[in-house]
Amino acid sequence: MPILFVSGTDTDAGKTLVTLGLMHALQAKGLRVNGMKPVAAGVSEIGGEAVNDDALLIRQQSSKQLDYKLVNPYLFEPAIAPHIAAQQVDQNIDLKLIQAALDEIEKQSDLVVVEGAGGWLVPLNEQQDVADIAVNMNLPVILVVGLKLGCINHARLSIQAIQARGCRVIGWIGSQIAPEMMNVDENIETLQQYLPVKCLGIVPWLENSDAETVATYIESEALLDQFGIPAK
Repeated sequence: MPILFVSGTDTDAGKTLVTLGLMHALQAKGLRVNGMKPVAAGVSEIGGEAVNDDALLIRQQSSKQLDYKLVNPYLFEPAIAPHIAAQQVDQNIDLKLIQAALDEIEKQSDLVVVEGAGGWLVPLNEQQDVADIAVNMNLPVILVVGLKLGCINHARLSIQAIQARGCRVIGWIGSQIAPEMMNVDENIETLQQYLPVKCLGIVPWLENSDAETVATYIESEALLDQFGIPAK
């Protein structure tokens, strides 16, 4: 059962937007695609329930109506680094619990998209970081490159770090997060030249973004080809 791990060059690189677009694009191919955000920081209250806005969007985009706590096993109130948030409430983020939730989601899916928290090396606890979710579960990675000044260095470092941990990077997707960025096309060309993996799409700056619109910028067939999955 294919499971994709979505990492980013930084916090606010556009991971959630790309995750939703990926899910929609793959659902349009006839697949049951469910999503997961194992660790989230920042809380809203809806119907008396504490939720994270990004995790809720992923749950809503999922093909199945999953229990919220399966989609987001670890939720912390302050929008800060997860290991700090966990320390403040004397909680330890346990990858076994995340694995169990993912196993349950996988049973109901043709494909699962898992969104990381922050960047690749954000700590989860004193021993593990976000990378360990993908490493321990042997998940292939899609890197979301937040297109802004400095993105070339951030992207190259991220790819090197992911590969150094033994994970396969199946491609990268650019997400323009800074509308004022100069020389966007030249930066994209440089990324295509220097990154050793395929570009699976470029999502431009969108004033009003939604999963369906983002999906039009993602090369979902190229992604499916890597797994040998035919569209239904």
